[in-house]
Amino acid sequence: MIHEDLQLILEDADEHMDKSIEHLRHELISIRAGRATPTMLENIKVDYYGSVTPLNQMASISAPQADLLIVQPWDATALNDIEKAIQSSNLGLNPSNDGGMIRLPVPPLSEERRRDLVKAARSLGEETKISIRNVRRHAKDDVKKTQESENLQEDMRYEAEETLQKMTDTHTEKVDKLLDHKEKEIMEV
Repeated sequence: MIHEDLQLILEDADEHMDKSIEHLRHELISIRAGRATPTMLENIKVDYYGSVTPLNQMASISAPQADLLIVQPWDATALNDIEKAIQSSNLGLNPSNDGGMIRLPVPPLSEERRRDLVKAARSLGEETKISIRNVRRHAKDDVKKTQESENLQEDMRYEAEETLQKMTDTHTEKVDKLLDHKEKEIMEV
């Protein structure tokens, strides 16, 4: 039976690990895999009147076709700023500004670009795994401090650390599954 203070530490660690995985899910959505989706532009920030503003807060983004995105800013004076932000985003998109909206033809992915996207996804996954391991390390330190300050048996500490390791392994497996799924999605022609 794990002491309630140790249980709280484990629950907190589990919550932080879950947040790391949610962050990864959110980041993977913005990596393009095949058809055009408005989420591809989700992470683009525009320098708008001296402040950095997310694109989705200044324009409506739609995908009327599988290979086309349309960005319609609510303020027409922001068109050039939005166009510059899209060009500098390294998404491989070439914006076409017609004075009222920006059309973004989404070219089919080349094999090389697909491999680059897989590498980017794997890199995000590795960052998430590092984050999970950092949570484990902090939780393990907290477990040790709590065991010493509360004069708990060492068996409780070892049991808590074992539970923590199982939790870490489970979350790492989730990251691998997410990455495998995304890789299949990206490499699918």
